[in-house]
Amino acid sequence: MKMSLAVAASVGCLALGVCIGLVAKSKEPGIDLVRGKPPKEAGAAALMEAEKLAGHGTWELLGVARVYYLSGDKAKGQALIDQVVNGKNDPGDWTRIGWVYADAGENTKAAYWFDKATTAEPKDDTGEAEVGGWYIRIGERDKGEALLAKAFAKHPDEMWHYVRAAEGFLGVPAR
Repeated sequence: MKMSLAVAASVGCLALGVCIGLVAKSKEPGIDLVRGKPPKEAGAAALMEAEKLAGHGTWELLGVARVYYLSGDKAKGQALIDQVVNGKNDPGDWTRIGWVYADAGENTKAAYWFDKATTAEPKDDTGEAEVGGWYIRIGERDKGEALLAKAFAKHPDEMWHYVRAAEGFLGVPAR
């Protein structure tokens, strides 16, 4: 009798574990969150889930903020940017904030964040090249060439510095 009770308890625990696993798995929305919905509804649902999953990660929050901001919900995007700015952040975050504003065509805001990042990280030749190309693209060639000169001085054989320069001079958005 004790043996069959132990077997029954084991089977019961196994069944309970399987049920818990199925319930937990069913709470992960995946493609069902967006499948078949109109684009705006699907996008909004995806953003809400992304924001939930971003937690307190600054890169993640700024990725979500970028989509909100550029898709027309500037208030929500700005709120997430402010959340990052008011928490623990670094020059890499400032560059990402700059790109949100640059992509939105808000060059004064972008320049503030880019300048803040390149000043704080004077050894970041990759950032200097990216921002230098952007300055050239928006018509501030002298400032862009000054940043590119710093980047080339540090790593004259870095292929990506030349790509960033070409993007600027040819009007191709960075990425």
